[in-house]
Amino acid sequence: MISYSPFWETLKNSPETTYTLINKHHISSATIDKLRKNKPMTTTTLNDLCRILNCNLQDIATYIPSDTDQPL
Repeated sequence: MISYSPFWETLKNSPETTYTLINKHHISSATIDKLRKNKPMTTTTLNDLCRILNCNLQDIATYIPSDTDQPL
């Protein structure tokens, strides 16, 4: 499972807020909701978030092994 819990800490330590992500940087509220619920999102969106927050991917997402992961 991909967890976006690091995103919230990174956002807290940045000058940005969910408000500025939506209104200044045009990140959709649906994307913010996906981050809250650990739902899949595109690498383009992850790239945009890294650029906006001036951070690395590991500052936004982390992989957590789970028994509910889809079998390969």
